[in-house]
Amino acid sequence: MKHRALILLMRSVLWRIVLLWCRTLRITRVGAGPADALRASGRNYVAAFWHGTMFTGWYLLRPVGGERMSALVSQSKDGAYLSAMLERWGFTMIRGSSHIGGKEAMQLMTAAVSGGSSLAITPDGPRGPKREMKMGAVRTAQKCGVPLLLIGIAAERQRVMGSWDAFELPMPFSRVTAVYSEPVTVPAELDGPPLDEFRKRMQERLNELTAAAEAGV
Repeated sequence: MKHRALILLMRSVLWRIVLLWCRTLRITRVGAGPADALRASGRNYVAAFWHGTMFTGWYLLRPVGGERMSALVSQSKDGAYLSAMLERWGFTMIRGSSHIGGKEAMQLMTAAVSGGSSLAITPDGPRGPKREMKMGAVRTAQKCGVPLLLIGIAAERQRVMGSWDAFELPMPFSRVTAVYSEPVTVPAELDGPPLDEFRKRMQERLNELTAAAEAGV
């Protein structure tokens, strides 16, 4: 009963409060030009940011101007609360993870992107390890022939939670830096170990972008 009430509260009130909270943040976007051009062109893509930085990540990627954006969120109770909020922000929800509904989630992700939607994903979710990228974002971008976009995020003033991902809650009016990669093409011919090596390079790149964001606040 409490779970259902919290979902209703998120859908009715809390999503607005979180949105207003995010709007107080003083966000500097570094290297965002190619990403903005990609979005303006109407071409879809796969965007990835670490689970612990998702408070700002979801806000940065919320769909605007008729853009179609899908979000992969776990099937957990916490995922249900997040889904309730993101739906009000205009995201289309894909529920699943590498642990629960992984195969089905992969099919839904590729179907969404092939159908013209972009995809936002926290590639180390839903249970970690922290900042270790799973294959979903890379493989979806490869299968669908769309660019992969990585975003490193850090806040000047934040509360770090004791969760597995060290969830970062930026304080209102805090300075936040988001550092963007160039859109990355995943070579279609990669498979097996070479594809896994590519995934590791993307993991390293996202960690480098996050470190740059941390240095910039």
